[in-house]
Amino acid sequence: MKFSEQWLREWVNPAISTNELSEQLSMAGLEVDDIAAVAEEFSGVVVGEVVECGQHPDADKLQVTKINIGGEVLLDIVCGAPNCRLGIKVAVATVGAVLPGNFKIKKAKLRGQPSFGMLCSFSELGMGDDHSGILELPSGAQIGADLRDYLQLDDNSIDVDLTPNRADCLSIKGIAREVGVLNQLDVTEPDIQAVAVTIDDARNISLSAPEACPRYLGRVIKGIDLSRPSPLWMQERLRRSGTRSIDAVVDVTNYVLLELGHPMHAFDNHKLSGDVVVRMALEGEKLTLLDGNQMSLKANTLVIADTQKALAMAGIFGGLHSGVTAATTDIFLESAFFAPDAIMGKARQYGLHTDASHRYERGVDPSLQFQAMERATQLLIDAVGGNAGPIVEAKDEEYLPNPRSITLRAARLSHVLGINIAADRVTDILNRLGLDVTSKEGAWEVVAPLYRFDMNIEEDLIEEVARVYGYNNIPNQAPVASLQIRESSESKISTSRFKEVLVDQGFHEAITYSFVDPKKQSLMFPDVEGLVLPHPISAEMSVMRVSLLPGLLLALSYNQKRQQSNIKLFETGLRFTPDPTEKSGVQQQEMIAGVMSGNVANEHWTIPSVALDFFDIKAVTEELIGLGIADQDIEFRAERHTTFHPGQCAGIYIGDKCIGFVGAIHPKLEKGLGLSGKVFAFELELVSISSRTLPRVKAISKFPVNRRDIAVTVQDNVDTGNILKCIGKLGVTDLIDLNLFDVYKGKGIESGFKSLALSIWLQNSERTLEDADIQKSVDIVVKALEVNFSASLRD
Repeated sequence: MKFSEQWLREWVNPAISTNELSEQLSMAGLEVDDIAAVAEEFSGVVVGEVVECGQHPDADKLQVTKINIGGEVLLDIVCGAPNCRLGIKVAVATVGAVLPGNFKIKKAKLRGQPSFGMLCSFSELGMGDDHSGILELPSGAQIGADLRDYLQLDDNSIDVDLTPNRADCLSIKGIAREVGVLNQLDVTEPDIQAVAVTIDDARNISLSAPEACPRYLGRVIKGIDLSRPSPLWMQERLRRSGTRSIDAVVDVTNYVLLELGHPMHAFDNHKLSGDVVVRMALEGEKLTLLDGNQMSLKANTLVIADTQKALAMAGIFGGLHSGVTAATTDIFLESAFFAPDAIMGKARQYGLHTDASHRYERGVDPSLQFQAMERATQLLIDAVGGNAGPIVEAKDEEYLPNPRSITLRAARLSHVLGINIAADRVTDILNRLGLDVTSKEGAWEVVAPLYRFDMNIEEDLIEEVARVYGYNNIPNQAPVASLQIRESSESKISTSRFKEVLVDQGFHEAITYSFVDPKKQSLMFPDVEGLVLPHPISAEMSVMRVSLLPGLLLALSYNQKRQQSNIKLFETGLRFTPDPTEKSGVQQQEMIAGVMSGNVANEHWTIPSVALDFFDIKAVTEELIGLGIADQDIEFRAERHTTFHPGQCAGIYIGDKCIGFVGAIHPKLEKGLGLSGKVFAFELELVSISSRTLPRVKAISKFPVNRRDIAVTVQDNVDTGNILKCIGKLGVTDLIDLNLFDVYKGKGIESGFKSLALSIWLQNSERTLEDADIQKSVDIVVKALEVNFSASLRD
């Protein structure tokens, strides 16, 4: 948004310099990109009147003039401009004047005729690139006045780079409102009065796409004279705002665009047929734009049309065949509100970008149409005459934006900004921003103006208050960070600790997908139906895993096929088991699983090649469980599982609860999963093994340890683990350790029986045990084995 500083100061004039104004706007979020003088430096140029103008006797393209600059004598000046003529007011550089580029005016003779000065064009004064003719001043310009003072050339063009959310500042009105808020000053707007209706001519308007254009205003103005140029003051304001003067109609609509921020368009009324219709374009409908390019319109484009043809792309570009020309005497002037969504992106799809589309796609004040129409009508009639007809309005209230009510809490404002701003100051800021404010205890109820499309939630208001109050006025305070040590239970074992144990055992962590191939999963878990994804990535990834093993085994297979022989992989993650009792219909459990294949150690000439077996994977599992659960609390029970080898599978129990499985993968799965050789695996519920009983400190006994060895015979089907568990639960007071050190079958042992050699370690913390004490403990053990397992003591 480029604008004249003097134009802005007519609306609001803070007592600050141009640089201070620039800094203020930038700090408020309206970044100033450039400040440039509206004219280059020159001196000695005054207003003069051409009182005589005749042909140069010796040059066809030169004229000899006499210029009145208010002095005692008229100046003889030779001029070559084609628009030089009797009676016009011009810019006269007198002898001694210095023009831009340090060009000094001296007395001269041109083709034998004396010339005491120069009649200047825009380009010669550094006011633009127009050098087609001399500068023509209004007839009311005071002769002899300094041109810089008369045109108020001690002015600057300020270029502001706006963010897309600040469409309300794409006008002098919007920028003035911001400056007024920042300086706590009232804004003086021009007095816009309704223009008297002097003719009855009008055109009916119909809205066929009210969701895209809920309000459209039109007015017929007849009898304009486009041979009259727009006023110089208007041309200058347009020039200083980066807009070229074209003709009075275009200049007026551009002026209203810059002043109020409302785009407008004028049609040649004689080129319209019947009613004006606002509708969506027909697919492939043709429209020749004002620049001469023909467009094939898409059905998503809003157009202004009459009963026969499309006239313009609504809010973007006018049509050539309905445009205003030098011969136009009657116009149809439009002022409309187009919904941002209807215009957004449409200009780009045709490779266009206009001032109108730039504003409409960001949001134009939906209440500004009447004011813009009256302002444009008055300026146009003042410039080129004419008679105005009545304003015809078509609207659909359903699709017009409604004011948004937002609550701003004082406590929230203070919390976010870190400071307390006086309630009266906050109220003043909100009021000056154009918001309708109602104060209540501890809060403000705010109704956002319709032109602020970016105000929707409380944080938007907090941002506005901070921006206007001034970020520099908010003191720098280091944040107070009170550190609180998070509670951590020493009895809880972290997942990372389990990972560390597996890594120490030579495992590598794998991360596999939570969704797997239903065919492969059903091979391993035929009795469990996985949760089917409604929109899977592929057919091979269409169900949620009920175990971590499918993914791990496929990862192991992938590595085996790439010449990897010794593989150990583990993973932690969720399994998803259908459960109608759960709210989501699926139970999610965190698991830890591992797979391994190959040899115990990598190939080496000092180490014999020994293949992994069931006891290797069981040892890994026991070490994981041992982090948190005492050995006597777990039990490995021989079981059958569809995934594991029937003779090499154990369920892992804590009491009566199964927390996982360990074993060799079933041979029938090797082909279906692409496995090579024997593969062993385990899977455990993490939550079941993640707690531990903390050790208790007790004194170390200084008395000797006593060992007694006993050998008993039991039937072959008796599990040795049950025997050890039974002895541990006897409650022998001085028993500190128990160990099975030999199992024997053969000579001297009856068929169907086995001999177990046990070592019993006894120690008392208060005294040396006597033989009688030791023997009593041994007798208790032997008696228990005899009763529970029909064991007999070997001789």
